[in-house]
Amino acid sequence: MIKKGIKEARKHFSEYINRVQEGEEIIITKRDEPVAKIVPIQNKGRKKLTNHQQLRDAIKPIGKPLSEVVCELREERF
Repeated sequence: MIKKGIKEARKHFSEYINRVQEGEEIIITKRDEPVAKIVPIQNKGRKKLTNHQQLRDAIKPIGKPLSEVVCELREERF
């Protein structure tokens, strides 16, 4: 955990954000009193898809197929 004053944090903000992305936590202080904490966001493990087939496989259909819904709506009109 890193403790830095507001002025110091402002000067090196990009560097500290990079460190947070690597898993570190940073405490921002004002007159040596903690006022903020920057912590990494816990990623929910999103999986990177490399092709369209993986995208199709990742989608879970719910309900009726669209083709059935369209046929039913057409039948209702006549």
